[in-house]
Amino acid sequence: MLSFSILGALQIRTALGFAEISGDLQRNLIQTLLVSEGRPISGESLVEEMWGDSVPDKQANALQAHISRLRRKLKSLEPDLSVSRVTIHPSGYRLTIHEGEFDAAEFTKAVRQAEAAGPADAAATAQLLGQALAMWRGPVFGDFPGGTICQLACARYEEYRMRAMELRFEAELRLGHHAAMLAELHEAHSNHPLRERFCEQLMVALYRSGRQADALNVYRNMRRHLSDELGIDPSPALRHVEHAILAHDPALAGTGARATLLQPA
Repeated sequence: MLSFSILGALQIRTALGFAEISGDLQRNLIQTLLVSEGRPISGESLVEEMWGDSVPDKQANALQAHISRLRRKLKSLEPDLSVSRVTIHPSGYRLTIHEGEFDAAEFTKAVRQAEAAGPADAAATAQLLGQALAMWRGPVFGDFPGGTICQLACARYEEYRMRAMELRFEAELRLGHHAAMLAELHEAHSNHPLRERFCEQLMVALYRSGRQADALNVYRNMRRHLSDELGIDPSPALRHVEHAILAHDPALAGTGARATLLQPA
């Protein structure tokens, strides 16, 4: 059994350790097949992803040569497997990935599970997403983002990561862990200054920690940043948190079912 990891530099783990995929074209090929998550991808799309504007003269032959090379490589890692993982279908090439073998698929599954959970599941949600976020070793594909398909996949998985962070912070705040989350919320807000949800959560955590002035200062900086960078005002949800802080709304201090202001906008 193999496991494939792309939440960081590409890694393929075998029973004996990590396997190396040599050559940019081979890495591009397997990364593109991986982010297709078991769906066939056309030969034309693979050619464009691998070679871009420098398509070889005999592109079909060149692609088939790389497909064969990848098949041999994967076969060498699973010598007892009777069927190749890379198969051809009417709509293109497909890499067979079983449940639990691909870190990005497991990560997105955990995020969807957390999104479906209710407020009463805050502890389980926080634990689930903490474990899921720990799967990230760096940027998707590391320093080798590949072509358009892979770059779009990078953006998709990164958005899932942002959503996982928001949901985890929300769960931790519901549990009353505002002080413990302050450092991580400061970092998230600093690294993603235009993401208003992190700002909302940081403001709430600061307010609950007895730092109302700091919470309002975060809002003022965010409002200025949105105006300077995007020419827009804060969202109604963010303004709602500011007004609640100014009014000392009791809901801000609540946990569990009382934490109504922590619901996503």
